[in-house]
Parts: sequence; structure tokens; C-alpha cells
Amino acid sequence: MAAAAVACWFSAITSTGTSLYSLSSTQRLFATSHRPNHRLFVTKASNQKKKTPPPSPRKSSKETERISQKKSTRRSKDERPYATADGNRGRSKAGQPQSTTSKSFGARRKDAKGFLVNDQQVETGNFQDATFLNAVVKVYCTHTEPDYSLPWQKQRQYASTGSAFMIGEGRLLTNAHCVEHGTQVKVKRRGDDTKYVAKVLARGVECDIALLSVESEEFWKGAESLQLGHLPRLQDAVTVVGYPLGGDTISVTKGVVSRIEVTSYAHGSSELLGIQIDAAINPGNSGGPAFNDQGECIGVAFQVYRSEDAENIGYVIPTTVVSHFLDDYKKNGKYSGFPCLGVLLQKLENPALRTFLKVPSNEGVLVRKVEPTSDAINVLKEGDVIVSFDGVNVGCEGTVPFRSTERIAFRYLISQKFRFAGDVAELGIIRGGALMKVQAVLNPRVHLVPYHIEGDQPSYLIVAGLVFTPLSDPLIEEESEESFGLKLLAKARYSLATFKGEQMVILSQVLADEVNIGYEAMEYLQVLKFNGTRIKNIHHLAHLVDSFEGDYLVFEFEDNYLSIIERKASAAALSGILKANGIPSERSSDLLEPYVDTTGDNQAIDNQDSGDSPASTSEFVFDALVWT
Repeated sequence: MAAAAVACWFSAITSTGTSLYSLSSTQRLFATSHRPNHRLFVTKASNQKKKTPPPSPRKSSKETERISQKKSTRRSKDERPYATADGNRGRSKAGQPQSTTSKSFGARRKDAKGFLVNDQQVETGNFQDATFLNAVVKVYCTHTEPDYSLPWQKQRQYASTGSAFMIGEGRLLTNAHCVEHGTQVKVKRRGDDTKYVAKVLARGVECDIALLSVESEEFWKGAESLQLGHLPRLQDAVTVVGYPLGGDTISVTKGVVSRIEVTSYAHGSSELLGIQIDAAINPGNSGGPAFNDQGECIGVAFQVYRSEDAENIGYVIPTTVVSHFLDDYKKNGKYSGFPCLGVLLQKLENPALRTFLKVPSNEGVLVRKVEPTSDAINVLKEGDVIVSFDGVNVGCEGTVPFRSTERIAFRYLISQKFRFAGDVAELGIIRGGALMKVQAVLNPRVHLVPYHIEGDQPSYLIVAGLVFTPLSDPLIEEESEESFGLKLLAKARYSLATFKGEQMVILSQVLADEVNIGYEAMEYLQVLKFNGTRIKNIHHLAHLVDSFEGDYLVFEFEDNYLSIIERKASAAALSGILKANGIPSERSSDLLEPYVDTTGDNQAIDNQDSGDSPASTSEFVFDALVWT
């Protein structure tokens, strides 16, 4: 399929016993900059009593095997492919100390650069006896996922295990995918036989981090929290600690830092700074800390990379990303996300292209597209060349200086220098040969088709047996891409939201009844208009249906499909349809709230065809620059 041709599989590592399963069709196919034959696997929590996911119909026999656990909205429970490493979440400047959220353990002093270090290094042979390993705990989570095909109900629950560690103030850190859709979360300390109930305070989907709290005072007796260290250097020793499958006791694996760069986070379909290591990361390691030789936590293990051409590639979320998450929670009382600029860029390596654009030096990147929902739409145009970002020169390959002798992707600056939504960045641009400065407000990106469902329960509306729901990535994965058709999938993958709150509302199925005879075979069609009015989102559709007083309900779908139902007959048949299918309500609870139009009376919005001009697949190929 077109979508599959420009994406690579992100697989979750899961297990029932020691079996390996292929990725289920409900897991997301992410469009990334990696070659299709390579796969990132989120190391998932070890699954218990989980159903074996069916093989993905899109799976290639040449692609690497996926170790899958029951999907948590297509995501792994214990670890994800690409762990956020070093610098996406609230990262501080490279080489500077990270903000810490807990007291340090052991005797510490400041080195010449002002970093907190342990007075005594941990010898490799005695690492398993280090007292700070007691801060690493095992996580037990019971997951109850939504049923996206039948949005009024939940799927059968299942259990998984993962890892977490203490950071002080009665709190723990783990991976977001370890507790996604969690209805019960428990933790157990090393050497203890008692499990304590934990509460999820915040979940950062983009950075795959979750913050837990445990109220029991007994759990915290004698506990020592971990110290967050600074960003490591290449070839620095790293030790991953956690509770992977194969036993109930703590596990320690050792390796070195292989690479530090902006990488893909499978769980949140985002790109943040990550630390690549060669230490083994297995199902159950997710959420566990990675230590340097001073016993400082340098990150959180969360995913691995699987390919026929590569071995021993694991990923750690760096403490800069962790610090951003914690600072965000402290400032806003919740996780608000990473800001972005909202532009699609192209490299300017070709001299003729630079000459044509009147760029005098070997620098800058070309603005190909600007997202309509970003603030950059007010200050940037297609054809502009960004040559600097907040005073830092941008190279022609889309990279900026990183530490002493390295370079890193331009988008690293956004998450490194601007931590929160609403921050303002100064851009140096060349437009028509003239150099100028503009300012843009950075905000989290708005996705037309969301990767995760807010509130963990999809919206739905039933009218005369026609089931309407917003298109989402979990729904696509649950039903398999083949069900939706190439055109709808292309729009879902590459179209841009034109205003905040926009959704692609689809007819997912028709619950057969006398009132909808002839429409039973209709499914997975985007509804564009109701009685001539363009649909903005599912709440808008519910409002239009409720306020309509005419004789006929007219639904216009993609490719000129038409459904017309008598209004009075629809109302009379509703209770019988709900009873026959065991449905408690004709709409989700969020649609019971009064509709508020946040887009205003904008004819341009009302008259446009959402997604009619999707971004081409060439914008997402391996060597392209992606959205920044």
C-alpha cells in the first residue's frame, strides 16, 4: 500500500512466556525517515494472559520479526521502539547539568564543571550490590483498551509487567506505554513480596514517559531516590536495570553509548533526542533506568531497533527529555506536550538551488509547507529559507552544531531551547534574496488524525443505525489498513488539519434495520456534509443532527456516496436498534455537552474539502526532512 511504502513498522516487544508474535493489525504504521525494511520495537512489559495478536496482513516476510504484546492502542505495553533519549523533553543545553527531581543517593561532590557526581564509582563487578538498585521497582498493570470498532464498549482486559524507578517526593517514573489504558497499576520493590497500588499522575505520549505516585508510607520506608545525570558521551559505559521476562528478580545488562541523535519515538510517533546503546533491552525492561559508572541515571530504557542488517540497538530516553516532562508537569499540573514550529523543510545542498533562491552561503533550509494550524503560517511562506533559529545558524543539510564536534537535526533546537507551548522563537530567513528576522510562537502540533485518543475512549454517534466516529490511528490499526481504501488512508496519513478541532468523521458501519435498508454494506466512508453543511468534527455533526427539523436527513460521503433517511422514521427506530445490538446510548458522553464552535463563522473552512490536497509521499521518504 502507498502508506506502507513510505513507512517502517514500529513493533512492540511483548511476550507470553517466551513466544514471539508478529505485530497485530491494530498497531500503528508510522511514517518515518527510516527505510521500510528496518523496524523499531518498543520493548514492552511482559504480558500475562494476553491474547496472541493476529499476524499483520501488511507484514513482509523480509521485515524483522516483531515481538508483540497485547497492543495498548497499537502500542507496546512495556517498551517502544526508539526511546526518548537525551534531549527531547525539557532538555537543557548539551553538556549542562539536568534539573533533578529527587535527592541524590550516596556521597556526592561537584566536579570541575559543576556536575554532581558520586565520590565512589561503582565497580562493574559489584554493580549488582549497589544500594541504589533498590530504587528500581517492578510495575504490574492491568490494561483495558477501548474497542475502536465498537466504540461504546471496551476490550477484554489483560495484564503486563514493566519497570520503574523512584525520583523522590513519593513519585516514580516509567514508560507511558507501560500504563496506557491502565485500570489498575501496582508496584513492588526489590526484595519485597508486597505489591502497592500506584496512581498515574501524568502521561507524556510523545516522550513515552509516565509519572506515578504511591500513597503508602510503608512502600517508601528506607527508599533512596535516583539522581538524574547529564547527557553521556560516546563510548561511555551504560548499565540498564529492570525486570525483563525470564524471572522476578532484578536484571542488569551492560554496554556503551553508541550514538546520540534525534530519533523516532514509536509510542508517540514523535522525534526527540535519544541515546542509542548496545546493552540488551528486553520485554519488561521498559521504564527501567540506565546508569553511568557513577551510579547516576542517564535515561529511561524504552525501545529497540530490529532489522536483518542490525543487531544490539537499544534506545534510552535521555534525562533532558525526562526533565522537560517533569518541569512541564510542575508548571502546568499536567503534561502539555513538546512545542514545534510547524514547517516542512528541504535541504539546500544543491548550489543551483541556492543560487536560484538567492542564498549567498552554504546554509539554510527551504520551507516547503507551513501547517495551517501553526503560528508560523502568519510569518513564513513557502519558498522562504530559514538560515538561523534563535541565533544558531542552520546548515544546508538541516543540522545545527551539537556539543563540541558534532551536529544534530535542526528540530533538536526547538525542544532543547523552547520547552513549553507559547514560547517565541526568532527566525532568520531569506525571502526573495532579502535577509530578515521574524518571530513565531511555538505550540504542540495539531494532528488531523490523532495517534492517541484523548480520554482513552473514542467518540461516536448513531443515527438510524449509521455509526459515525472520528478517524484515528488506533481505529485504522484495529481494523487493518486494507479495510479503509487507498484514498482514505492517503488522506489520513498525509493531510494537514486546517483549523484546531478539525476531524475526519467516518461512517464505520451500519447496524442493519428496516430504516436503513440498502445502506448495510456502507462502511469506512468519510462523511463530508450533512444537509449541505460541511462537517467540521463529530460534535459538529451531532449538533447539526439535533438541531435539524426538516423531513429528511441527508448525509453526503466521499466519492459522492449518498444516504437519505426520513427524520421521524430514524427517531422511531433508534431504541430498537440500540436494544438489538446491546448499545447503552446512541452517542458517547462527550457529545452530550453543548456544542461550541471554536472555528467561528469561516466560509473558507466550511467550503473546503478537508484533505483534498494531501502532502505527497515524497515528503516522508528516507532522506527527506520531516515536520519540524
